[in-house]
Amino acid sequence: MCPSEVREELDAGATAGYVTIDVPWLQVVTLAAGIDPVSRAALDPGEAAVIQLATELAIPIVCLDDRKGRRAALATGLRVTGSLGLLVRAKRLGLLPAIRPVLDRALAAGVWYDADLVRLVLESVGE
Repeated sequence: MCPSEVREELDAGATAGYVTIDVPWLQVVTLAAGIDPVSRAALDPGEAAVIQLATELAIPIVCLDDRKGRRAALATGLRVTGSLGLLVRAKRLGLLPAIRPVLDRALAAGVWYDADLVRLVLESVGE
């Protein structure tokens, strides 16, 4: 489940040439209320919308990679994972045979991850 603001960011990224994934099962949801003005001032619209949607629907964990967004989510009492955490979970659930090809694609497209973090993630799943 993701807020429409995130879908818009993904669509904008795809038209700008960034690597995106099409997940037909992903449910796009409109927020019950507009993004809180304080959140909008401090975060980008996607991060603010993710935190607000989780709060509105009592979802306890969110996926955010940006440091500012992660801190804001933690400050509101949410648990946080990132895209690498989702990849690890997908592999452990048998949904992905390997993480490295996905990471290589993202890195080649300009996504930045700390090299030590990437090494630790790959080691944790035996790659």
